[in-house]
Amino acid sequence: MTRLLIYEPSFRRIQDELAAHGSRLEPLLMSPDGAISLAGEPLAAEDADPQIAWANSDVFESPAARDFMVALLKAPRLQWLQSGAAGFDHPVFGQLAAKGVRLTTSHGQAVGMADYVLAGVLDHFQRSDERRAAQAQRAWRRLSFREIEGSSWVIVGFGAVGQGVAQRARAFGARITGVRREQSPHPLADAIAPLEMLTDLLPEADVVVLALPLSATTRHMANAAFFAAMKTGSVLVNVGRGGLVDEAALVAALDLGAPGAAVLDVFETEPLPAESPLWSDPAVKVTAHFSGATAGQGTRNQELFLENLSRYLAGRPLLSEVDPRDLEAAPVSHG
Repeated sequence: MTRLLIYEPSFRRIQDELAAHGSRLEPLLMSPDGAISLAGEPLAAEDADPQIAWANSDVFESPAARDFMVALLKAPRLQWLQSGAAGFDHPVFGQLAAKGVRLTTSHGQAVGMADYVLAGVLDHFQRSDERRAAQAQRAWRRLSFREIEGSSWVIVGFGAVGQGVAQRARAFGARITGVRREQSPHPLADAIAPLEMLTDLLPEADVVVLALPLSATTRHMANAAFFAAMKTGSVLVNVGRGGLVDEAALVAALDLGAPGAAVLDVFETEPLPAESPLWSDPAVKVTAHFSGATAGQGTRNQELFLENLSRYLAGRPLLSEVDPRDLEAAPVSHG
């Protein structure tokens, strides 16, 4: 029998699906106060001994978040953790990987994040701030705007989020270059390039989207040299991790017009400090790390967990499994 550690509100939502696995699965429920129970009976944390766990947004945003993570770190036989997050730069994941725990991530956020990217770029291209200002002034002002048709997009990180952005931008007529480790062609990209070629791609890119994890390799990849290579008037969008961008270098680059605008949902320090110049820079759109927070996110994450649970119990390959080498290289996250 396999013991599953799961947050109690999440369990209540899918208990029928879990029951379908019968005696092969034994759910350990953690309540909002951090207490663990088994079959309705209280259980000491040291006796819980889960082999698998599901950590989703329910528990991440709950009072039990710390207790849940501590329980994972103390579990001597933990073999697999399904995370509801797309990123894996939090230090707890590296600590679990060092113990031999398999980690699978979730991309239920990808739909909302891709929508967010398109909305941010369209808002800038169509000069929406100026339109709203004209309306507020009751000024009959005609403003020309940029088309996405024919624009060049470089999407750094061509996983679920990057591909979602590509699908939407291509529908508007954009040309897509996906930057990723795996170099085989992809139907949503006009070209695929390695990260090592990124600097060569930037001078022709109208839009650069960062949609990749934070690691020792990618920290501050968007630095002064990166911005110096960007096209004047281009748009930078970051929905990956705040640490991908050297924020001081970005502020300086915006003053020079390359990039001409930045759409930022993630930051090195979160919440973004009130004294950050990014708040008041007219070329920057700041949002509070919520690009994936849509009504459909939870359902997609839940479906992935249930699929992976069936695969795990059947001894089949898991979906969205993280390479342990990437976990070992992941830095401490600040955003």
